[in-house]
Parts: sequence; structure tokens; C-alpha cells
Amino acid sequence: MFKSLLGVAISLVVAGHVLAQEARPLVAFTAIVEHPALDDVRKGAIAELARQGYVEGRSLRISFDSAQGQPANAAQIAAKLIGQRPNVIVAISTPSAQAMLAATKGLPIVFSAVTDPVAAKLVADAAKPGANITGVSDMAPVVQQVALARELVPSLKRLGVIYNPGEANSIALIAALRRATDAAGLELIESAANRTVDLSAAAERLIGKVDAIYLPTDNVVASGLESVIAVTRQQRIPTVGDAGYVQRGVMIGSGFNYLEIGRVTGQMVVEILKGRKPGDIPVGYSSNLEVAVNLAEANRIGFSIPPAIVARATTKINQ
Repeated sequence: MFKSLLGVAISLVVAGHVLAQEARPLVAFTAIVEHPALDDVRKGAIAELARQGYVEGRSLRISFDSAQGQPANAAQIAAKLIGQRPNVIVAISTPSAQAMLAATKGLPIVFSAVTDPVAAKLVADAAKPGANITGVSDMAPVVQQVALARELVPSLKRLGVIYNPGEANSIALIAALRRATDAAGLELIESAANRTVDLSAAAERLIGKVDAIYLPTDNVVASGLESVIAVTRQQRIPTVGDAGYVQRGVMIGSGFNYLEIGRVTGQMVVEILKGRKPGDIPVGYSSNLEVAVNLAEANRIGFSIPPAIVARATTKINQ
């Protein structure tokens, strides 16, 4: 009899523990691929959640799924998350956000690191998203980046760019880049790479045709950036891109801090956890623009970064 009562008591304790766990809200993160910028978005969001009292393991459950660069995997992850019914889904990158929105019109979605949510058909109006989705854009400051490229290479006439034409995020970014280079009187020469294994060949196609290469916040480029740098280093071609790329070998960059983009994302998640509807939250943007320089990379290819750029850089890589 005692053993029976003890067994019942243990079962009740276990059941109570499980119920307590389930009572904590679940925030499900998903991304098209893992690379430093997208990883920083997730880290920044989780840090902001903790700052506001939603601590993983205590008052919050967190899950993460990577699609490993495969849109088909993103669709499978979306189907799985629908079954789990998290309180908020954080979809990092355009393909992951598109997969989630296609899968549900009911569960709250917060996208992040999406260049142009309107062009990607995630929202019709950035100021009034409506429905079950909102999020944070990481539209690159292409006008400032083109100006930085011209300052880096005063004789610049032809700017190369490598990107994945199959990614809505990149299509919107390249359209903005074309406008910026046209306004600056530069010729833009494009080279496509649909997969990371195509990046070296895409870089090789630009050799002898450009004075510098621009590397956008494209998920294929971000995943295999080092293979492009291997080519540009050998050919002694200066590179310009996002500030987050500079630690990985890009010579000079300007852009947003992705931890900061994650923080803004986390703020939106908190608002939704407190009861606000995603569609009532305007699309957010980071205002934390920074410049970074890789002096070691410049030295490797025998290039001198103008002192004025170095002076205003917030990040300097010396080795």
C-alpha cells in the first residue's frame, strides 16, 4: 500500500513538473542557415528576452531549427512548428519567414534579417503589417556602402557584386545597389552564385573586369564568404560589404550590428508575449550603423586604406 501511494505521489510530482514546464511560453527560432550574422540575431533576441525577465529554463522555453540552407527543410520545419504551437515563432532570414507565413496565418510570427519584407510579400505595408506577422528589416545601407567603396578606391569605375538571384532578399538588395551605383556614376557588374559551391567561380568571373567587389548580405555569400576572399586575396582585389563581414576577411564594411537587430527583434517578441498582436506592430529597423576595417587584409594585398576611413571605424582588425 505504501509503495502504491509513493508511486502515485511521484507520478503527481512528475506530472506537475511537466505541466509547469508546459506553462512557460515557448519561443521557437528558425533560420535558413547558420552563419555569424544570423546567429547574432538569435543571440541578441535571446539576450533582450532575458533582460526583460524571460529567461530560458526559468520563465521561458526556447527552441531552434536550422534549415541548413535548404528551402525544402524550411518548409518541413514550418510544418513541425505548427504542430508544436509555440507562443511566438522567430523566423530569421527571408526564406524562413516565407516558409512560416505560408504554413500558418494564425500563430504569431516575428521575422528578422529580412531585407525587404514588402518585396518578399511578407507584409503589404511596413507601417501596418496586419495579420499574424511583423518583424525587423536589415536592408543594407547601400548608398553609404557605395560611397565608402568610392572613398576606398578613388579611381573606382566598375564595381562587381556576387549574389544569389534565387533569393528574394538579394533581388531587393541588388535593385537598391543598381540605383546607388547609377547615381554614383559607376558600372555594376553582376555575378550569380546559386549555391555556396558556386562562389569561387562567381568571384573568378569578375577578375579583370572590376576595380572592387561588393559582398552583400546574401545568405549564400554569407555562408561561403571565405571562398570568395580566397580569390580576391590572390588577385589583390579590394572588397567592400557588411560590417559583420570584416572579421572574416572583407577589407572594409558598413552596416548594422546584428546583435542590435536581434535586440529589436526580442523587443517585439516581448510585446507579443504580453498580448499585443503582431499585425499592430510596425516593421522595425536598426539605427546602429557602424564602419569596420580589416587592416591586416589590406596589408596582405598591399593596399592602403585611407586614414580618414580608419579614423572613423568602430572596429579595426589588425591581424
